[in-house]
Amino acid sequence: MNQTAFIHQDLIADSIRGSNKARYQLYQLYSKAMFNVCFRMMNNREDAEDMLQEAFVQAFQKLETFRHESGFGTWLKTITIHTCINALNKRKLDLKYFDEMHRFETIDEEPEDALYTTENVIQAMNQLPEGGRIVFSLYLLEGYDHGEIAQILNIAESTSKTQYMRAKRKVYEIMKQTKSKI
Repeated sequence: MNQTAFIHQDLIADSIRGSNKARYQLYQLYSKAMFNVCFRMMNNREDAEDMLQEAFVQAFQKLETFRHESGFGTWLKTITIHTCINALNKRKLDLKYFDEMHRFETIDEEPEDALYTTENVIQAMNQLPEGGRIVFSLYLLEGYDHGEIAQILNIAESTSKTQYMRAKRKVYEIMKQTKSKI
């Protein structure tokens, strides 16, 4: 275990004992990364800030359940994603369910490499409908596979794949339209 893990272990132990200073330090260490997750999921700053605070409140309430089997950041990220998903479900998230994956025709022309910057992809992603944006974000940006996404969102794995393919196509179309306007 490296020195950083020991520092975090001490912060976690102190937080469990009720140290607000230790909790604040954990917040400082992880809030920016967790805000980015919230922002990609919620698609606006105010909701992302609310979800960030809610995720940390939940994490601190559940801190005694943290078993050090994974990193604290991974554990916190899972809580953060579930917090965002629960909030979106409360808004009656409208995912379109499909029983089977549809085949999509291939895209013949490839855009220039400059079109595929992270910033351009995220800007295009922000224009997606909520369901597609969430699946796209969880798969491409957060690194979950379709089986995990299906469990998190309580949908079929094929639905996750379909949502991702449609979102990917839409992102490509948005970026292509943006390029043609330049």
